[in-house]
Amino acid sequence: MIPLDQAVVARLESHGERFEILVDPDLAAAIRQGDDIPVEDAVAALYIFENSSKAEKSPEETLKKVFDTVEFEPIAERIIRKGEIHLTSEQRKRMTEDKRNQIVTFISRNAINPQTKLPHPRVRIEMAMEQAKVSVDPFKHVDEQVKDVVKALRPLIPIKFAEMKFAVKIPADYAPKAYGELRTATTIERDQWQNDGSWICVVRIPAGIQEEFYSLINRLTKGDAELKILDQD
Repeated sequence: MIPLDQAVVARLESHGERFEILVDPDLAAAIRQGDDIPVEDAVAALYIFENSSKAEKSPEETLKKVFDTVEFEPIAERIIRKGEIHLTSEQRKRMTEDKRNQIVTFISRNAINPQTKLPHPRVRIEMAMEQAKVSVDPFKHVDEQVKDVVKALRPLIPIKFAEMKFAVKIPADYAPKAYGELRTATTIERDQWQNDGSWICVVRIPAGIQEEFYSLINRLTKGDAELKILDQD
């Protein structure tokens, strides 16, 4: 459990009743986004309240009527996932900015300007989001918000999600290490070890990280790799 002074109220109203628990806002947000976090780790008390400020607990008969159980964990999880989490203005600002940064990072890594085939700089995406007055929900997963954000940006900047495909040949001296790192950093469509110990592969990456990809290949092979762009979606 978390310290009481770090907790905020999560509230769910249902069947004419009010149910409250005391939660850590960051951990509650993570649970709402599907992270595998035990509910017990995200709360300050193992009680369901009808009024947490007065420490008034919900009667068991009310819990049974609304939730079909009196067990804390399933009720608390439902309150976290479906209810309203009351943040201080400072908490909301911080969590919203964190989520905004995550969205900008996702777009900058996965989208390009289709006119230049190059990724947009972060600052351009941030300015376009500000100009479009994009609203960010601190409790929604990045994947749930990106589609709407990009839709809002399209009238302001040309933007398209795209992938690039490369054929890569790694010399034998660098192949074992490169094999492990590229399997982590890219999607390998096919690969083959050669008789001389070199390794060839076809990989896909988000188009926005092409410069990072070139740097990775150069670092792994000291510039000795053979690299060819096959296509760009």
